[in-house]
Amino acid sequence: MNQCRVRGLVMIRRDLARGLLGCCNHRIQQDHLLLLHPQLARLALRCMHRSGKDVDSIVNGCSANYIEGLYTKWKRDPHSVDESWDEFFRGGDGTSYRKLRVISDSRKKHRVAGGVDQAVIPLHTEKRSASGGGPAAAPAPAGDWKSIDDHHTVQAIIRAYQMRGHLAAKLDPLGIINPEHKKSMDGSQRAASEEVLREHFSYIFNDLNASFKLPSSTKIGGDEAFLPLREILDRLERIYCGHIGFEYMHIYSLNKTYWLRDRVERPNAFALDKEEKKRILQRLVRATVFENFLAKKLPSEKRFGLEGCDVMIPVIKEVVDRSTDIGVEHILIGMAHRGRLNVLANVCHKAISDIFAQFHGLKATDSGSGDVKYHLGVFQERLNRQTNRMMRITVVANASHLEYVNPVLLGKARADMYLRGDDQGNQVLPIIIHGDASFCGQGVVFESMHLSDLPNYTTYGTMHIVANNQVGFTTDPRFSRSSRYCTDVGKVVTAPIFHVNADDPEACINCARIATEYRAKFKKDVVIDIVGYRRNGHNEADEPMFTQPLMYQRIRKLKPAMNLYSDKLVKEGVITAADFNGMVTKYDKMFEDAWKSSKELKSVKNSSWIDSPWPGFFEGRDRLKICPTGISMETMKRIGETFSSPPPPEHMFDVHRGVMRILQARRQMVDEKVADWSLGEAFAFGSLLKEGIHVRLSGQDVERGTFSHRHHVLHHQSADKVVYNALQHLYPDQAEYSVSNSSLSECAVLGFEHGYSMASPHALVIWEAQFGDFVNTAQCIIDQFIASGETKWVRQSGVVLLLPHSMEGMGPEHSSGRIERFLQLSDDDQDVYPDTCDSDFVARQLLNINWIITNLTTPANLCHALRRQMLMGFRKPLVNFSPKSLLRHPLARSPFKDFNECSSFQRIIPDTGAAGKNPGNVKKLVFCSGKVYYDLVQERDDHEQVDSVAIVRVEQLCPFPYDLISEQFTLYPSAELMWAQEEHKNNGAWTYVQPRFDTALLKNEKETRCVSYHGRAPSSSPATGNKVQHKNEYKAFVTSIFGELTPANKKRLADKVKEQQEKAKASTSAPKDPPKKGGDKPGGKPKKKRVDTGDASSEPKRGPGGATKGASPVAHNKRAQLAAKEAPVPPEPGSSRVIASKVRIARKPSRGMATKSEPDLKGPGEGDDQTSKQP
Repeated sequence: MNQCRVRGLVMIRRDLARGLLGCCNHRIQQDHLLLLHPQLARLALRCMHRSGKDVDSIVNGCSANYIEGLYTKWKRDPHSVDESWDEFFRGGDGTSYRKLRVISDSRKKHRVAGGVDQAVIPLHTEKRSASGGGPAAAPAPAGDWKSIDDHHTVQAIIRAYQMRGHLAAKLDPLGIINPEHKKSMDGSQRAASEEVLREHFSYIFNDLNASFKLPSSTKIGGDEAFLPLREILDRLERIYCGHIGFEYMHIYSLNKTYWLRDRVERPNAFALDKEEKKRILQRLVRATVFENFLAKKLPSEKRFGLEGCDVMIPVIKEVVDRSTDIGVEHILIGMAHRGRLNVLANVCHKAISDIFAQFHGLKATDSGSGDVKYHLGVFQERLNRQTNRMMRITVVANASHLEYVNPVLLGKARADMYLRGDDQGNQVLPIIIHGDASFCGQGVVFESMHLSDLPNYTTYGTMHIVANNQVGFTTDPRFSRSSRYCTDVGKVVTAPIFHVNADDPEACINCARIATEYRAKFKKDVVIDIVGYRRNGHNEADEPMFTQPLMYQRIRKLKPAMNLYSDKLVKEGVITAADFNGMVTKYDKMFEDAWKSSKELKSVKNSSWIDSPWPGFFEGRDRLKICPTGISMETMKRIGETFSSPPPPEHMFDVHRGVMRILQARRQMVDEKVADWSLGEAFAFGSLLKEGIHVRLSGQDVERGTFSHRHHVLHHQSADKVVYNALQHLYPDQAEYSVSNSSLSECAVLGFEHGYSMASPHALVIWEAQFGDFVNTAQCIIDQFIASGETKWVRQSGVVLLLPHSMEGMGPEHSSGRIERFLQLSDDDQDVYPDTCDSDFVARQLLNINWIITNLTTPANLCHALRRQMLMGFRKPLVNFSPKSLLRHPLARSPFKDFNECSSFQRIIPDTGAAGKNPGNVKKLVFCSGKVYYDLVQERDDHEQVDSVAIVRVEQLCPFPYDLISEQFTLYPSAELMWAQEEHKNNGAWTYVQPRFDTALLKNEKETRCVSYHGRAPSSSPATGNKVQHKNEYKAFVTSIFGELTPANKKRLADKVKEQQEKAKASTSAPKDPPKKGGDKPGGKPKKKRVDTGDASSEPKRGPGGATKGASPVAHNKRAQLAAKEAPVPPEPGSSRVIASKVRIARKPSRGMATKSEPDLKGPGEGDDQTSKQP
């Protein structure tokens, strides 16, 4: 039978079925159906049950005319219709048909569908032909259509189980949310409810013993192609509605879904032998006895035990065994506090006596404050006895902030893959253990999971295991999440999710096996949701009956999983009761012996709990020695030439014209032996790469740079996904340079980079914020891990944070990186003056601090600071408040000599001008930090106080440079001491430096001076969004330092104005070439033309809010123009408006002379393409 005839026959049958089904919709009684042939009656009933009520009536024109046409044909020739119609029309010589017509004619009105009346087409019309006015309908081909329909239904039922069978699975060991078994239409008890089967729930099966051909979309038959209907339903029930709920039909990849079906549905897929069952029980007994032992010895101690979800330990151990068997060498575990001690003891095999010693309150003999026992991490290297292979297990230390360890673990795993050369995740496996409430409740989970497939962040699949207590502290799930499952977040990365009943250890182990194999094969995330309970409260001292009385009444009556499983194995004859009791006694004795050993310990070491040891790094190294950070001229030239050159011709790379101008400007700087911010940064990166140090730069928009200054990654303008990175082509044997734009996340990405830096001391890992203001969304990572990680967990990190920061009138969310918060977290004592006579004072100060805080002002100092990070004998986090306008400021440049071998990092930069050369004439000594220095220098010049005001830059705020500050006090004995900052008084560095200035002054008994504050007044907002107020605030604090402009100052500025205006007039009055076609019209207003960027008379471009690019706010508030107006010589009419407060060096396009060669300084939402975050 050809396909066309089959399709036509199916359509005919459907029309007939829909017509007959109208009997139900139009209240035609059941006895009317009995008038029809029994076969048609059965067909109609089946269609009614399958299709519900959304069908046309039997008096629908299409169906009625079709039947009438068949009847007319039958009367002419009974053999011209199908046998079933012949039999129908033959019954009683057409009696059945005539009765059906009577029923149709008796209906005068039709049903209302959607509120629109439809005319009833008469069943019989004399003017119509037998076929309803059209060509005669093709006769329905012969075939067993009932069997076809039944096969379709069976296929739909199979798919329903695959998609929604988990809704009927028996997942809750407490029996609170388990579905009730209902009697199906076939009379048997089944778990699959109408929620699962939907329209097929009421399907009438004629014969449950009838065999059906299984579709290719299921593997329940194994090698069998046909199965009886009853067996099909029973197998689907066992697989999808048992103690495992499989969620995998949301996965888009057919390859993955087919693999999972094959692994899940094949007969005996979950079969375990006796030895495997014994091993599961043995591990379960060890985990349970451990918790029981601690509960007995320390009934009132907090330990956040695993009771109720003890099977998690055998699950993890199964993952470990399977993974090491297929080549994994390092397993990293991140988890919250619940069950951590059990994991340390029974998965990592940390010495149990060391764990117990944490309960005895012993004193630590090494540095660090330590942490509570259920936050500690560990690094273990041991033999896996099941696979006979050596392996490493790391449990990363974590604070009480639950899921915030996730990105840290992922970063550490990714770094370990890089160090091993493992570019597929075959040797490293990250495992994250979640709580049910935190998994769906904390946003860092979503942020972290979205890193899973990003090229520079993927770990090639992470194993997620949820210890599902079905309660979050005291909050029920119905109040803590809107989704059905706590694991629904896993669907965003199309991870398969296995929900499993914690009281069925064998089901749990099978889930672990499938999950491990899936991750190994597809390199994707996978989730195991162990649905258990919490036998105690949130901690052992908590009373859960206050808030969950009914739940805990059930828990009190429930036997532990260990006892349930042992009873099962005893019944199966796998073990005897004596075997089980022997296991319990064995492990109880083992823990008792360890307890006695722990009592003999007199002290503990914090370093024994380190999770990131660096073997060989500290051995034989002088921690107080800081190697020179200078660079040879040859290296600078090589880096500069490569960094300023387009891709080689053989690459046939189409570079953007604007980028070409930037490269040309860089080449000009190299030729002139001067470096701006981007070139100074490139010197640091390139020199470290040459020395074999891996450099990784990450963050939002870092490839180009938020302010379009970096351009490390060039994009082919006519080919997609073709890029070029010059720093990857410096030397043939250089280390790898990785630069990557990140997802729009601060918390997860910063945590990831911190974890990356923990893996090895031989990598410079940098995270740059889009704006420093946005770093507060990662505050938890900063507070709990970066600032305090070494103190709590004795682990070091050299991660670098670059936070763009400066007050430039861009509003409260684009101005401040919150220097004050980072300085407040510094752990140096403000009241103790250190021993500055120590020859190793600088290194010792760095060694003893928890991190380094800088606010740098020169490219050379940036280069030295970054190189120092890698050349110290230890590692400390570095937080630098990087500039914005200084990226192109003509004064913020460093000559090559400031980078050479004779140079080094400058903790402060003293005044080397007229004031520094004649300190006796100095009346004011102004300390400052960051971009405000260039504003103060300009103001000092405008006020003509160059020789009476000394300005000193404090480049390194923490640790505080007491020795150099004291030298400045001594150098200017009669000067008034000031601290100037552009931030508000309760922000910025003032609250940190003020007590330290006092400590330095008190060191000299003869000193009577104090340091006064000059800056903005306190404010709860970091900056104003009003430009006028911004200028007024700036003017106020500058005036408090330098006073008002004198008449002489104003005259001098007016003279500068006049001089520049004359130059501008001369340039505009020069002879012009005749206008070209399409140019300015004669007599019309001439078009404005861009003045050459090297001309000092050109007007600088305006930035956001009209601010001059790269100029100080004195240019913003037009004080120079006002001074010119007050001067006796007015500006000539018609001349160009210029800025007199800053005479620019005619060297190259700079921040104050922005042209198309270098894009303007723009923040997101202000003309830049960074639209992700707007003020």
